Amino acid sequence: MKDFSNYSLLVHNTFGIDAKCRRFVEFYSVEELQQLALTLTDADRPLLVLGGGSNLLLTADFAGTVVHSAIRGHEVVEEAASGDTLLLRCGSGETWDDVVALCVERGWHGAENLSLIPGEVGASAVQNIGAYGAEAKDIIETVEAVELATGRKCLFSNADCQYAYRQSRFKGEWLGRFVITHVTYRLSRTFVPRLDYGNIRSELQRLGISEPTAEQLRQVIIGIRRAKLPDPKVEGNAGSFFMNPVVSREKYLQLEARYPGMPHYTIDSAHEKIPAGWMIDQCGWKGRTVGRAGVHSRQALVLVNRGGATGAEVLHLCQLICADVKATFGIEIHPEVNIK
Repeated sequence: MKDFSNYSLLVHNTFGIDAKCRRFVEFYSVEELQQLALTLTDADRPLLVLGGGSNLLLTADFAGTVVHSAIRGHEVVEEAASGDTLLLRCGSGETWDDVVALCVERGWHGAENLSLIPGEVGASAVQNIGAYGAEAKDIIETVEAVELATGRKCLFSNADCQYAYRQSRFKGEWLGRFVITHVTYRLSRTFVPRLDYGNIRSELQRLGISEPTAEQLRQVIIGIRRAKLPDPKVEGNAGSFFMNPVVSREKYLQLEARYPGMPHYTIDSAHEKIPAGWMIDQCGWKGRTVGRAGVHSRQALVLVNRGGATGAEVLHLCQLICADVKATFGIEIHPEVNIK
């Protein structure tokens, strides 16, 4: 276990914010996490459980303790008698996209559409990461965690976690109560491609691919993401900064009358999802800069660090955008990013 004081989090957040924490602890096993849990005191509060820092905006130095998982490894723990499905158990410190790459290589399907999402395995179960018509909840079987107050090991089913769009109990009522150690995913040996979200089909058509393999689908999604999203090593960012709002069908029809052809995704007979990036773009924010923070020139959902920006500057830009969208469309948009 590593334990540091007055530790810089610069390399632990993809926004590239040079903030410090009072204490930083990295654990390598369940037993080390249990030991840590039983020795934490009030002086360690507040606590921040940090993965790859790809969904985090630090607006100031963190006065408490940051806890990070370095539990790695993966194993197949169960295969169905038919041989079609299997359970893959992964350490929470594994890089998420490495797991997706492994699954595609081995012919274990279900995670392809989640390719190149930054972050770690633990965050996939907290955030319910999603992209291109797929979400982590679609393949999560169980989540293992340690309760910080007691050091007790816990096992949660998918249903226990109460997953919703970019939400779970780990982000809500369980926030700060548990630290995830392992996530088990249910995968299939049968490849059923999901192609009807975003511009997956048009990109496959451009490449002359009518029936993609899992690897081809993964590479197409990687290409789409790289074309739209900036490299954090070049321009600090946390990917999509805002969640896409879900509105009533009545509200959608009112807006559609004003903006014919407005993009939308039907949730059910009473609700529609409106792309936040489209609304931000309509408000003229794409490519704009305020201070040292800005909106990416190719994807209005992405806020970027133009160089040397503070978290407070990024937050100020976020607030300006939210206010503009509310004034223009009458819709509140909210950050997907964890703001500290």
